[in-house]
Amino acid sequence: MHNRRNVVEIVSTHIVREGGGFRVRRPYRMGRVMSPFLLIDEMGPVDYGPGEALGAPWHPHRGFETVTYLLDGRMRHEDSAGNSGELNPGDVQWMTAGRGIIHCEEPHEDFLKTGGRTHGFQIWVNLPAAHKMMDPRYQEVPSSASPTVEKNGVWARVIAGECMGVTSSIDTVIPITLIHVKMESGSRLIQSFEPQLNGMIYMFGGEVNISDELRVNSQSRIPGLGTRQVIRDGELALLSEGNEIVIECNSSSEFLILAGPELNEPIARHGPFVMNTREEIIQAFTDYQNGTFAN
Repeated sequence: MHNRRNVVEIVSTHIVREGGGFRVRRPYRMGRVMSPFLLIDEMGPVDYGPGEALGAPWHPHRGFETVTYLLDGRMRHEDSAGNSGELNPGDVQWMTAGRGIIHCEEPHEDFLKTGGRTHGFQIWVNLPAAHKMMDPRYQEVPSSASPTVEKNGVWARVIAGECMGVTSSIDTVIPITLIHVKMESGSRLIQSFEPQLNGMIYMFGGEVNISDELRVNSQSRIPGLGTRQVIRDGELALLSEGNEIVIECNSSSEFLILAGPELNEPIARHGPFVMNTREEIIQAFTDYQNGTFAN
């Protein structure tokens, strides 16, 4: 028997400035309520004129992973280990900072000259205590190698996890689902989940209905929505437990499906460092100041 997930909470978003001053849309409540996701930042969409594009100059990370997924624009990156590369539309960079890395993320030189639209996501994934000091690593997946699937008016890019029979090749430290979905009017998606994983949906275009024919109105935890729960643009929906969700669309929509385990560990966080104790945060600053951070 399928135990269907429904929406237990809607988290709204606000606009903040990050890096060199670029604009991101971010859900208000982060950290434990979204475990293992620490941040879900939607970068843009913003249209830059020539010479206006912004990025994130050199900065350190320790204790977590950053996932960068570009929809529009062109970016480049460098790090303290001598790695470098670029991101184009549809590309994914999965960076595991582990014990420490220093890197920069900037507009590509050609894009900076011409300007254009930038839109994408950077998502922070927490690491369990046992893996916080692991060796850093990069996984870069170009658009051409990033698996997609399209059926019955539903298109999906499977960045991590599985959707409609297609599985990602990304190697994740902990079980992660990250799927970019576009739905046409009148389409329907039944997405499976591992029951033990926290699940959520971030809408960034249009709206969808979450259907649960088995649930009666009096059981709804969002008053007035009955058996159809609506998720709208700019909202993050936290989902109940269960092994599947039914998503229906009355007009074109676009969203991310995310899932991961409840780490159930203390979170000590200061800027770009995410550890388990205050002492570990102090040690991260000491290592960074001593020049031993990324060794």
